[in-house]
Amino acid sequence: MTTLTYRGKAYVQNKEVSNKKLVELTYRRNVYKSRQNSASSNDEKAELNYRGINYQK
Repeated sequence: MTTLTYRGKAYVQNKEVSNKKLVELTYRRNVYKSRQNSASSNDEKAELNYRGINYQK
């Protein structure tokens, strides 16, 4: 069992550790950039309203 400490007091965790498969996340810069560019080119000017004042993004 795992002992947890919170504000100086030790607690014992009540559940067992799970044996789930780990998922490895990857960062693909070219995919991220292309999606970001397509989203910005497809998006019209956004009109924002804050406290009664309109802004355009």
